[in-house]
Amino acid sequence: MLVESVLGNTDEPDWQTRLRAARVDQLMLDQWEAQKNRLRKRTTDGVELALSLGRGNRLRDGDVLHWDESASSAIVARIQLGEVMVVDLGRLAKEPSDVGLRSAVELGHAIGNQHWPAVVKGTRMYVPLTVDRKVMDSVMKTHDLAGISHSFLPGTEVIAYLAPHEARRLFGGADSTPHSHLPEPVD
Repeated sequence: MLVESVLGNTDEPDWQTRLRAARVDQLMLDQWEAQKNRLRKRTTDGVELALSLGRGNRLRDGDVLHWDESASSAIVARIQLGEVMVVDLGRLAKEPSDVGLRSAVELGHAIGNQHWPAVVKGTRMYVPLTVDRKVMDSVMKTHDLAGISHSFLPGTEVIAYLAPHEARRLFGGADSTPHSHLPEPVD
């Protein structure tokens, strides 16, 4: 089955009404697959689906990909996002300027040294879990930066606060092979 456009989303009242009594099959996607506009994958009921969306179009959780009125059945995209470390920078403003600047630079160094993608929005930094949560927690606690605290939230709770390009930065490829300082092998 070829899907070239999204019909709507399960958040929309019209689709909520239609789907209430419908048989709904799901296309389960991880955060990396959801960023692709071309994809071939089977739904949970075994329907092979070829996704071919226009350039720049990305799926959102709950997007309706197929609707069969006569059978009252649908295929809906379900996106599984990973956890996100939320770094609270709000207290930095209350620190003496030299302490705040030092903490901010050290945080940037720590995050950059790990090659973790990050998005800063307001007084928060969002960092997707690219390694075990315990490792990320340990890195943050090791640096013990004045005025900076962190916590972990499901990606589904964070994505609502992000612009599309920020969501792609955090969730697009966050589970792919991390950057290495080693040279690429030559064939």
